[in-house]
Amino acid sequence: MTGGTLESRPFGSTGLSVTRLGFGAMEIRGERIWNGRPVRDEQASDILTAVLDTGITFVDTAGDYGRSEAYIGQFVADRREEYVLATKCGCSMVPAGDHDETPHSWDRDHLLRNIDDSLAKLATDHVDLLQLHNPSVELAEEHKLVDTLREIQSSGKTRFIGASATSPHLATYVEWGVFDAFQIPYSALERRHENLITRAHEAGAGTIVRGGVARGEPGAGLGATDRWATWERAGLDDLLGEGESRTQWLLRFTLSHPGVDTVIVGTLNPAHLAENVKAARAGALPADVYAEAKRRLDAAGESPEG
Repeated sequence: MTGGTLESRPFGSTGLSVTRLGFGAMEIRGERIWNGRPVRDEQASDILTAVLDTGITFVDTAGDYGRSEAYIGQFVADRREEYVLATKCGCSMVPAGDHDETPHSWDRDHLLRNIDDSLAKLATDHVDLLQLHNPSVELAEEHKLVDTLREIQSSGKTRFIGASATSPHLATYVEWGVFDAFQIPYSALERRHENLITRAHEAGAGTIVRGGVARGEPGAGLGATDRWATWERAGLDDLLGEGESRTQWLLRFTLSHPGVDTVIVGTLNPAHLAENVKAARAGALPADVYAEAKRRLDAAGESPEG
């Protein structure tokens, strides 16, 4: 792909640098997990290769993302030095008829098995970031999860520790001051964590946004449809640039937040990847468009918490 390099920025206080567009590898999970689509080996190889060839330097996965970790290990482990690699712990995959269930367990031994299993699949001796996969604060305290993460970190199996979290737990995790990074859902159509992203960033943590394009166009699944009613109420079509799609505009809105380090967007389609890259290269929305978008969203009832 042509068109210049992707913008990178420091990832919190880690000393790492990440492209502001990252890749969410949940899209190569396969059909057994969360109504995923079938994935052929060739598709996974093609999209992962294309991701790295575009210059994307942040790849996020998880132990319960079906075939995702194994595909990364199979197809791009030999390019490991080209990307910051993040995975998650607490995960399980349990066969259940024609699909897999994904329960989570938080005891120390389970997390230690998680990281070893992930490293084997990823064909690497360490990840750059190991994240708790959405436990409550109560579970984190009960199971002393930070202690286990630090144990894993001291073993060299992860460089940094983080948490994928949502409100109300996210605010407490930021206050703890122990995590190097947070993964947070956020977009123009899901603004409740907008101020918490700022707080995490100001605390020196790396910030990863998931859902930054509102989980795809209407009908894309995973709860996308309802969010588009907010788009219509706010009249955001009026703010699109010439030739700009809704998802491209949404990505640029997310990148306009000064506290966002990287936005992970997943796809199996190289053409969609190219569109995402184009939007990321265009960068933040013009200041007046960004301000007007937030004004309209506030009026439509989509505002941040706090």
